[in-house]
Amino acid sequence: MSLFSRAYLLVALLLVVSALASFQIYRIHEREPRARELAQQTVSTVNLTRAALLNADPFLRRELLLELNEREGIRITPMTAAEKLEPLPPEPRFGMVAGRVRAALGPATRFAYALDEVEGFWVSFTMDEDEYWVMLPRERFEPGLGLGLLGWGLALLALALAAAWFIASRIARPLAEVTRAAGRLGRGEAHQPLAESGPRELRTVAAAFNRMASDLDELERERATVLAGISHDLRTPLSRVRLALEMSGAKPDIAEGMGTDIKEMDRVIGQFLDYARGEDEARAEGDLEGLAADVAAASARLGEQVAFRAGGLPRLAFAPLALRRAIGNLVNNALRHAGGAVEVATRLEGNLAVIEVLDSGPGIPATEIERLKRPFTRLDDARNGGGSGLGLAIVERVARAHGGRLELAAREGGGLAARLFLCLR
Repeated sequence: MSLFSRAYLLVALLLVVSALASFQIYRIHEREPRARELAQQTVSTVNLTRAALLNADPFLRRELLLELNEREGIRITPMTAAEKLEPLPPEPRFGMVAGRVRAALGPATRFAYALDEVEGFWVSFTMDEDEYWVMLPRERFEPGLGLGLLGWGLALLALALAAAWFIASRIARPLAEVTRAAGRLGRGEAHQPLAESGPRELRTVAAAFNRMASDLDELERERATVLAGISHDLRTPLSRVRLALEMSGAKPDIAEGMGTDIKEMDRVIGQFLDYARGEDEARAEGDLEGLAADVAAASARLGEQVAFRAGGLPRLAFAPLALRRAIGNLVNNALRHAGGAVEVATRLEGNLAVIEVLDSGPGIPATEIERLKRPFTRLDDARNGGGSGLGLAIVERVARAHGGRLELAAREGGGLAARLFLCLR
């Protein structure tokens, strides 16, 4: 779960719990004063009704009862032996009101929730030795939370949740930018400075990340400069050694062995220079498939078993020297570490151009593939035949510079498939 989701759910849960707690607190604290008010209204209604009936002309009592029912919603009926009563619900508000009314009207006061299936708040009282029931509308005893108040509460809760979403997004967005920037930095892409804005903690994180990225860039430039300088300085004495060897008159087997060592040293120095040079070459539209075919043909002319299989790549823009170097590194790795026949193939995969270098050697353990893409790393097993450990790092850098990637995978039946993916756009 993302930081935004966690923060939003936490704040939303806190708001919902707070709203429910506030509602419950309101109900509890509103119950006592509302019960007191309802009890007072009930006692006043009973007393006024009794007084009105006592002071009214007996012949006009029926009209008075009808008027009270129509105008005030108060219904009065005498008690009978056959009446059917339904007790009050066991709810706190009815118990509190009944207790206060009984304390004011006397302990003989009775209550009912329905009389002969007519629902209401029925209260008994006596008049001239006769007992009566007076009914108050049940709506007066319903909770005070109406649809309007409920609607306003839901609207405020929705507004609070929207504010929580805004707050969570404001917290998560800068961290998501840091995550994306770290991903770009890990892929070797150019660092785009983060905006150092917002709260102090986020400004500190952004500033620290920008400083770290700048330090890494500076360290990479310094390493490349040192590497290029050392490699360039070694080329001159190496040339003198080669010339001295040719003029020394040494035995052929000794001269051949030393020549092989000098050639290997020169190849390693060349890789150092290639890695230090970087990928600043300008791109131009060209025939990538033809370039791969030329690399394969160059190795074949030297007596190596390298074949080429075309897959119909379109023309696209690329850095020709960098890609020639990358494909050459893959072919040389296959020849050096795998031996036997090597096949170079091209194909299309969606919007990617794919160049494959396939061999039949011992392969590479899956756990070592990503490590071998790092600079100056080598495999300490049967495929390790020396070298600087920069070949795959150079290929990986070229692939990223072209919006692609380098993949190393085991082939069915044995061997390694090195796939160079390049973006067509």
